[in-house]
Amino acid sequence: MSSIFKGSPYRRPNDVEAGSSRSAQSDDEDHEFSGGPFDITSTKNAPLDRLRRWRQAALVLNASRRFRYTLDLKKEEEKKQILRKIRAHAQAIRAAYLFKQAGERVNGTAIPHPTPTGDFAIGPEQLASVTRDHNFNALQEYGGGNGLAEMLKTNLEKGIQGGDPDLLKRRNAFGSNTYPRKKGRSFWRFVWEACQDLTLIILVVAAVASLALGIKTEGPKEGWYDGGSIAFAVLLVIVVTAISDYKQSLQFQKLDEEKRNIHLEVVRGGRRVEISIYEVVVGDVVPLNIGDQVPADGILISGHSLATDESSMTGESDIVHKDAKQPFLMSGCKVADGSGTMLVTGVGINTEWGLLMANLSEDTGEETPLQVRLNGVATFIGFVGLSVAFAVLVVLLVRYFTGHTKDATGRTQFVAGKTSAGDAVDGAIKIITVAVTIVVVAVPEGLPLAVTLTLAYSMKKMMADKALVRRLSACETMGSATTICSDKTGTLTLNQMTVVEGFVGGRKIDPPYSSSELPDTLTSLLIEGVAMNANGSVFTPEGGGDVEVSGSPTEKAILNWAIKLGMNFDAVRSGSSIVHVFPFNSEKKRGGVAIQLPDSNVRIHWKGAAEIVLAACSWFLDTNDSIVAMDEEKMAFFEMAIETMAAGSLRCVAIAYRSCESEEVPTNEEQLAQWALPEDDLVLLAIVGLKDPCRPGVKDSVQLCQNAGVKVRMVTGDNVKTAKAIALECGILHSDVDATEPNLIEGKVFRALSDLQREEVAEKISVMGRSSPNDKLLLVQALRKRGHVVAVTGDGTNDAPALHEADIGLAMGIQGTEVAKENSDIIILDDNFASVVKVVRWGRSVYANIQKFIQFQLTVNVAALVINVVAAVSSGDVPLNAVQLLWVNLIMDTLGALALATEPPTNHLMHRPPVGRREPLITNIMWRNLLIQAVYQVSVLLVLNFQGKKILHLDHKSSEHANKVKNTLIFNAFVLCQIFNEFNARKPDEMNIFKGLGRNYLFIGIVAITLILQVVIVEFLGKFAKTVQLNWELWLISIAIGFVSWPLAFLGKLIPVPKTPVSQIFSRKFCRRRNRSSRQKA
Repeated sequence: MSSIFKGSPYRRPNDVEAGSSRSAQSDDEDHEFSGGPFDITSTKNAPLDRLRRWRQAALVLNASRRFRYTLDLKKEEEKKQILRKIRAHAQAIRAAYLFKQAGERVNGTAIPHPTPTGDFAIGPEQLASVTRDHNFNALQEYGGGNGLAEMLKTNLEKGIQGGDPDLLKRRNAFGSNTYPRKKGRSFWRFVWEACQDLTLIILVVAAVASLALGIKTEGPKEGWYDGGSIAFAVLLVIVVTAISDYKQSLQFQKLDEEKRNIHLEVVRGGRRVEISIYEVVVGDVVPLNIGDQVPADGILISGHSLATDESSMTGESDIVHKDAKQPFLMSGCKVADGSGTMLVTGVGINTEWGLLMANLSEDTGEETPLQVRLNGVATFIGFVGLSVAFAVLVVLLVRYFTGHTKDATGRTQFVAGKTSAGDAVDGAIKIITVAVTIVVVAVPEGLPLAVTLTLAYSMKKMMADKALVRRLSACETMGSATTICSDKTGTLTLNQMTVVEGFVGGRKIDPPYSSSELPDTLTSLLIEGVAMNANGSVFTPEGGGDVEVSGSPTEKAILNWAIKLGMNFDAVRSGSSIVHVFPFNSEKKRGGVAIQLPDSNVRIHWKGAAEIVLAACSWFLDTNDSIVAMDEEKMAFFEMAIETMAAGSLRCVAIAYRSCESEEVPTNEEQLAQWALPEDDLVLLAIVGLKDPCRPGVKDSVQLCQNAGVKVRMVTGDNVKTAKAIALECGILHSDVDATEPNLIEGKVFRALSDLQREEVAEKISVMGRSSPNDKLLLVQALRKRGHVVAVTGDGTNDAPALHEADIGLAMGIQGTEVAKENSDIIILDDNFASVVKVVRWGRSVYANIQKFIQFQLTVNVAALVINVVAAVSSGDVPLNAVQLLWVNLIMDTLGALALATEPPTNHLMHRPPVGRREPLITNIMWRNLLIQAVYQVSVLLVLNFQGKKILHLDHKSSEHANKVKNTLIFNAFVLCQIFNEFNARKPDEMNIFKGLGRNYLFIGIVAITLILQVVIVEFLGKFAKTVQLNWELWLISIAIGFVSWPLAFLGKLIPVPKTPVSQIFSRKFCRRRNRSSRQKA
């Protein structure tokens, strides 16, 4: 048992006490975290020191906003402390109760009588003392499970009644299965965080000083405009930023709720019903299977080899076996092995798990690789911007105080000994304001936050596409996926199984459910084997009606087949008692049960993979009810039957039994728990073929992945022949010629290879049949070592290590166990491979949208910086003032991110190869587009700045008015250039920039709002923005200047760019020069 649970794959991956559960890290793991502080290709399992390094290296103006959606390292430490305290507290209480119980046993102290609560004979305090404190004495005093069930008005077979009045009474008496959560951040908290930007604080201080000096010198009527306009612009930036951030946080809260909302089955009114974990009440009877999460505190009613992983509560990764002596089950723990049924005795805050979650309910966030890289880009640009702003500040101050700066009328602004101190300070404040505003524009604070914006948008839309993202980083990593290792059943197929062929009594039965051809004894044994060795259930309504069958698709298909053969499920189950169960094991591919018959004899039934069960059979039961020896001829007949069915893409399941002497069965409970059911010398009863059709459109989805450079590999536990047939149907294999080793391989063959051989073979594998979860893990490790970005689908508990090891773990939402889901990064809600392909599209879309935004923002940055710097150095004045630059910053950061980072994915994304995780963020295509637009904007606007009066024929007007008109035109043309360029940024590598525009209402809305606000600023807010009204001719000139960027972008895309990234070209040249110089020195 210890080998099965080695490394505890069942523990929660974020369990800071239990540590990381990632197994066998790949050789290049250290390489993922090497290099510069911002060079992190994967944040999955990244060391905390590594995450701390990039934070310290980043240039940040507003830390609370910049790091809002990254892992809060301080809270992570606090989380560890809280976990330790709560666990230590719980263990101390338990130890005290055990000590008290020991004293009570010695002194004969009586257990206090239960206190009635409402309609129930016991209250929540007594129940808590039994389960939370593991008080076995009290449990026995109350009559064990049966006694508690009676007090809670529960039938252990049929559960509670489950009507609304009954549920309401239980919630009123014992509470609901929820816990108090910390409220999300209010809107005003986001406003406060937006106010903490250092540059905005400096601008507010400058605005207040300018306001005071203006009122003092010009009077309150005219003097408040300069300071007031800056203050208003800052306020607008803060409000818009806060609204955008608040809306993002609401989306993340909603997604977080979805992640917590687990669905499970309970028994109510005799039938199994699916409910939310929040709807569980005290008294509920809950079936538990391997991989399930225990939904509440309770006691074990019945179980077979049940074991739970309690690491989430105790911090210890040991697997705890549950039986009549240790019946207590803790909420939040996972079922590691076996199956059973529990009676719920404590919910919500009355459980240790509820107490723990109430204290840890606030998420500590996580960063994504793209976020870290963008922080690096923002830091580099920020340092350049700071240097430029500082240079502008020095130049303007020197020019001002040396008398080289003139006002609009041509008068020198500062004359030593003549200019008053107030005027000098006012002039200096205006210069500082311009320099600080350049910093606001130059430092792209919103660039890393654009990732969060696009991820929040993508995650919301992905929910509609049946994908629930558990880890933010997985959303973007999926865009880099080079291979998908997919399960067959339920993912590539519909998971709607039916028995379509049957070999019973040594011959083929057609149709397979024709009981008239079968003798009574054979039918009876077959029905007994199906009913007793089943993890599903059959509910027959009392008033008649259709029979309801529950369980896994395979279980349901076989149970439905047995019903057609005449099975009465309840009668068969009540006619014998289960002695011991060997739950279905994905390693051994079979499951068994030992039952005691009414005559005290013991019979063992096995069910599993046909060729494996057949190999253990020495006999078969023929149609004369005779047990016949399995000779070579008959063995060959059955093997051929299995091969024929598998070649027809059927899943083959064999059912067999053997008798067992009662003396061979251990009588001791501990020995019985360890008893290995005899699995040889079996008597074959039947082999059935189950049809599970391929999902409609799955072939197109596989083809789409292949065209996108993503190889789809099928990894299944089914027979190799079945896997081959389905792979051919799905398009994973193209012909029988492809269906040879190593393209098509069996799990045991792959397992037997050396590490080096596995790496070489892994590249070629398209289909792996009869694979175990460990084979899947080995395949993932081999592919990752070869440099692949691996996505893996999984649904079983034993898939957890592979899901956790993969770059992107995709758990199935319908068939997936809670353990699989907790170890995954994304949950595919409909178990459909087409949804996996949609996730790939969204992953690529995230990366593409960020690149669009980078191209747009850097164009604005470069143009605004160059224009202001050149103008400041040459004339001592800047055409774009503080208020105008703050408006440009708003267009560039918040509105630009909203417009471009929320672009929906297109099929064009699936016609490119995967995005390399170490590829430069700014591609050669982006550099080309960016430089063309920036050079154009800078050239045109600088010409207007220096020759604008002459070109616009403003020479005859007063110098002050002419300057204002010229600067207003420059400001207006600059903003319109950005609006037109926003369209170019939508399609960096496509000629048609309007493609799909009609479906992107958000983009159209933002462009419209930006345009309307620009008209309002220019035409009606002149005193605030230092603009004048423009006539229709100047508006046409502004529009024409902006419009030229469209044909320019079209022509620019005809210019070819080298495939080698610019950064590599420069680094190679630098290396060559360095090598030459070192050789010359030598």
